[in-house]
Amino acid sequence: MNRFLSKDFLSGLLFIGFGLLALYFGQKLALGTPVRMGPGYVPRMLSLVLLGLGALICIVAAISGGELVEKPKWKPITLVTIGIVCFALLFERAGLLPALVVLILIASLAGEEFKLTEVLGNMVVLAVLCTVVFKVGLGMNVSIVRGIW
Repeated sequence: MNRFLSKDFLSGLLFIGFGLLALYFGQKLALGTPVRMGPGYVPRMLSLVLLGLGALICIVAAISGGELVEKPKWKPITLVTIGIVCFALLFERAGLLPALVVLILIASLAGEEFKLTEVLGNMVVLAVLCTVVFKVGLGMNVSIVRGIW
């Protein structure tokens, strides 16, 4: 029974699940032929590859066993999720920088160690990088701080 709770076996099941999901959503797309591919050809082939890899991973894991899955750590999962939700809510209302600062602060609380200097350094570096990449480099119409820039 422990072989079916190994990380490898469960990741193989995840591959199979994604492959089946892709087959389901792509079933109405025209398949075509290898010479004249339709819009459903590549998604179908990729989903079949996922199914095959998932089955292979499951078989190998069932035969050889593997490392058992550990209990989930709820604090990081919860805090990172809350940080992403806060980012999404603040991004449009306050701008990129305030949303980014809140995201980094909340997500940093999820770790084992919390060092304020490292968190502030991350905020500064990511704020500069995001501003340069999205506003300057890509020219996106993103407000950095709502009402100011």
